[in-house]
Amino acid sequence: MAAQSLVNVENLFDLNTFKDRFQYYAWMTDPRTVLVSSDRLLQAKQIVENYRAGEQTPKLTPDEVKYNLKLYSSAFHPDSGELQNFAGRMSFQVPGGMLITGGMLAFYRTVPAVVLWQFLNQSFNAIVNYTNRNANSPTSVTQLGLSFATATSAALVAAIGCKNYWAKRASPLLQRYVPFAAVAAANCVNIPFMRQNEIINGIDVKNADGEIIGQSRLAAIKGISEVIISRITMAAPGMLLLPVVMERLEKLPAYKRIKWINAPFQTLMVGCFLCFMVPTACALFPQQCSLDTKTMSTFEPELYKDMVKRTGGNVPDRVYFNKGL
Repeated sequence: MAAQSLVNVENLFDLNTFKDRFQYYAWMTDPRTVLVSSDRLLQAKQIVENYRAGEQTPKLTPDEVKYNLKLYSSAFHPDSGELQNFAGRMSFQVPGGMLITGGMLAFYRTVPAVVLWQFLNQSFNAIVNYTNRNANSPTSVTQLGLSFATATSAALVAAIGCKNYWAKRASPLLQRYVPFAAVAAANCVNIPFMRQNEIINGIDVKNADGEIIGQSRLAAIKGISEVIISRITMAAPGMLLLPVVMERLEKLPAYKRIKWINAPFQTLMVGCFLCFMVPTACALFPQQCSLDTKTMSTFEPELYKDMVKRTGGNVPDRVYFNKGL
């Protein structure tokens, strides 16, 4: 394989198949890349750009070229090319998610604990959602604050409401699912609020050659819906299976003597789940989504007419866009 082709993800992975998307995201979300310095990441970006331009300097082995592409893919936004905040990168989902989710699962019994951990979780989610948005649609500080406030409120209403309702009516096991109910509710609020500009104004859509030929609100809605499904799927196994495990463990006499291990154990187990679920959830849908232009002509005729003008009437059957992560 030519060196220049090694710096294009599409030449290394078939992103049209779930299997290759899983392999790509497992490769790209490697938590170890979070430890790499910003200077080294910027160096990797320069190397990738040089190779794409045909300037193979410095001379690197194929494995070294691929490693620089890995660093570039893990840390830079696919739309803007900007270096992402380290806490918002998908490669930080395992260490960040395991600490916060472990805390939510271990400390759910009191209202103050619920408030604290939901506040921390929504702060983390706000950073992740902002970092992985479609960068062609700007998000203001006001929208960021509103998204954080509404998502935190939704999470607290779901968590405290379920806690109070289930405390008298449900088994202790069911009460352990309060954190998941809060996370699912907050994701359904946080992501659309964070990316409301995309829904209101539409996002850029491209033809098969990568040329921007119009905007679409339907594309934004489709992309955001898929991101919500992916985020809930990412959290589901750990937050749904661990309560069953903990319910049984806590009945064992040996476990009762080492209750201090509760939070560390759940945090570690969440990390194990996330190592598999982060690439799985990211791979559920292609990051470069497509939309049938006939659907656009039916549900957003004004934007479709604008596309007809911009393409001189040569509207493709499908348009493509980045859904975000």
